Amino acid sequence: MMDFHCHLDLYDDPVAVVERATKAGVYVLSVTTTPKAFSGTRRLGANSPRIRTALGFHPQIADQRQSELGLFDMILPETDYVGEIGLDGSSEHRSTFPIQIKIFRHILDQCDQTGGKILSVHSRHAAKEVLDELEENKGISTPILHWFSGSEAELRRAKSLDCWYSIGPSMFRTDKGRNHIRNMPADRVLLETDGPFGRMHGKSLEPIHAESVISDLSKIWFLSITDTAERLLDNLRKIGTLAKSN
Repeated sequence: MMDFHCHLDLYDDPVAVVERATKAGVYVLSVTTTPKAFSGTRRLGANSPRIRTALGFHPQIADQRQSELGLFDMILPETDYVGEIGLDGSSEHRSTFPIQIKIFRHILDQCDQTGGKILSVHSRHAAKEVLDELEENKGISTPILHWFSGSEAELRRAKSLDCWYSIGPSMFRTDKGRNHIRNMPADRVLLETDGPFGRMHGKSLEPIHAESVISDLSKIWFLSITDTAERLLDNLRKIGTLAKSN
């Protein structure tokens, strides 16, 4: 199975989490929050062929890490995956929104200039602005909207922009989340945990927990559990093909 958005480096014991994911055969996209975190995080999965590390620039700390933008550009050719990137419009981060947009635009431009990347995109309280930027900078990169929580109209717009989506257990706990999943194109859905921030029963989720939603997803898709798992793997194969083509 897969966990297409997980912060491996931020667990209390990341080595143990990697070992459990590797033993279970989970494909993991290990996202980072800053360019400086990339090298160390990549080493965590160096011996695990099913772990890929994404180069990130998290919008919540973008203003504090502007000096790392040059480092981002230097590392970018080394990976097919970029994340966590995007915009955060929540009240505690709205004051840095102009800086966030400047950095997000730069990243989108650089990704296309280096042949296109697979993007894991944060859009908390900023779905409209994220979609505005994706539309304005629409190129050859592939955006995956992580834990999408925008409006129904914004989801329709995301579909028109050919976005992908990564969904996790947390989205199944609300009516809005389940409705969004129901309206996402089934051939553009991947699983995620957002661990260690994603939690269930008071504990941080790990990559081995991502498949826990397959039963619920099968009901939404009106498929058997086996067929649901196979469709998800087909989606993962498509993303892998897109990454290789870039």
